[in-house]
Amino acid sequence: MQKLQIKGEIQSEVGKRLSKTQKEHLLREQMKQIQQELGDQDPRQSEINELRDSLRTSKMPDEVLLVAEKELRRLEQINPASPEYTVSRTYLDYLCSSPWQKGTEDNLDIRKAEQVLNEDHYNLKEVKQRILEYLAVRSLRATTKGPMLCFVGPPGVGKTSLGRSIARAMGRKFIRFSLGGMKDEAEIRGHRRTYIGALPGRVIQEICRAESNNPVFMLDEVDKIGQDFRGDPASALLEVLDPEQNDSFKDHYLDVPFDLSKVMFITTANIIDSIPHALKDRMEVIRLTGYSDEDKLQIAYKYLIPKEIEENGLSDYPLAFAEDAVAKIIHDYTREAGVRNMERKIAAVCRKVAKEITQGDKPRKEISSTDIESLLGPCTYFIDVASEEDRVGVVTGLAWTEAGGDILFIEAAKMPGRKELILTGSLGDVMQESARAALSYVRGRAEDFGIDKNFFDKNDLHIHVPSGAIPKDGPSAGVTIALAMISLLTDRPARCDVAMTGELTLSGRILPIGGVKEKVLAARRAGVSKILLPARNREHIADLEEEFLKDIEVELVESIDQIVELTLLPA
Repeated sequence: MQKLQIKGEIQSEVGKRLSKTQKEHLLREQMKQIQQELGDQDPRQSEINELRDSLRTSKMPDEVLLVAEKELRRLEQINPASPEYTVSRTYLDYLCSSPWQKGTEDNLDIRKAEQVLNEDHYNLKEVKQRILEYLAVRSLRATTKGPMLCFVGPPGVGKTSLGRSIARAMGRKFIRFSLGGMKDEAEIRGHRRTYIGALPGRVIQEICRAESNNPVFMLDEVDKIGQDFRGDPASALLEVLDPEQNDSFKDHYLDVPFDLSKVMFITTANIIDSIPHALKDRMEVIRLTGYSDEDKLQIAYKYLIPKEIEENGLSDYPLAFAEDAVAKIIHDYTREAGVRNMERKIAAVCRKVAKEITQGDKPRKEISSTDIESLLGPCTYFIDVASEEDRVGVVTGLAWTEAGGDILFIEAAKMPGRKELILTGSLGDVMQESARAALSYVRGRAEDFGIDKNFFDKNDLHIHVPSGAIPKDGPSAGVTIALAMISLLTDRPARCDVAMTGELTLSGRILPIGGVKEKVLAARRAGVSKILLPARNREHIADLEEEFLKDIEVELVESIDQIVELTLLPA
């Protein structure tokens, strides 16, 4: 009897549930009928229909359309209250908004493009020539793949702003984001949709935002990419920047191929050594070495001064900068390969003039060289070589740095001791090896230079490079160190206005060096009158413009004997 009672209660409960489900179904059907009669539509169904229309008009490839339609059918079966509904809906939105076939039309008028590049940037002939060559090829063959350019140079030479000019010259949209400090591979390739809050990588995100499949895409600071347990973004960039692979790039989120071959990728870096070799191999490196003083003067008058006058509210108060005033800022207040600090100093002058105007002073009409010191304070930099004198054991060298070129003084001293070589000045491993090789060479040719053979058995040599707080390294100091030793041990002063660079081998060969243009600019800034370069750098000198060699003499040398003759004065 009890069992029958329990069975009856179960049947009654099932009957209630069935009736409730049936009732909800009937009510929903009635609601649909009422909405149709009123001309309304189910919000969810309306959303599905909108997505279906977007898929049809997105012009996506057939293989992507199949994936999208399958995902749409799956979306129709998912309860809107489920978290999966939002994930699926967002995925379809990205598929619909991706510019599969949408792009801008290139401006193939070479003359107009050249005019735009010249308006925005002074000099930089090599870069401009490369862009014009690309446009010329595009005008002859429409399916040309986008080049992978890498602008390498010191800060402030216009690497990033050059990307904007290229986009304007070509009539394309411009995208930029920085890779500096990026450690997560998903920033490039995206997250898989199994993760909560998954998103496409920055490459796909920015292209969707630009609504163009052929923008100029600038990846800044490619030499400062990080790497940790989350992945290696540099490796993820290999497919993005490889013209043989990126026509079917697969983002982890989209999981369908996207054509990046029409995108013009531009990367920037301060130094090229820290870029992984495999990534460097995919890029065409163009070096931006820096500006001469004449270039800086032109840049100041054409771009920086008009810009700062407008930004500091002086448009209604005409202000002229005398040429000697700008030259004083360049020589005495900045020490750089680019123009960023010069722009800051010009802005500081404009701000002080603006302050004087607001205090009721009579507006200045012109800024002369005598006004600069009162506005900017005492000189920050001095011409190093001009303030030096010819000394025994002190030789002027040239060095390449991340900020361009610089000069350095290498000093040698002797003292009684036990054949020890002391090296100070934060020298790296390469420079320390160069010093040891230079010492061995000088000892081997002691008689030729007139040095006592027994000197090395009873004395120590100390090589020091001032500014010890700054780490120094590089394969171009061997010649300078050797000459400092020869000057010390022969008691012959070295000319301070002669600077040199080059690596010395044990057999006496002088090896070629890099960064010739940067070192020539550094020598000019420091007031050097003559520079000695390895003979095998002859072609690099021939490539330099005449203005870079103005007021400076370049001598090509093949042996230490030539350097001794040109640099050391009689005892």
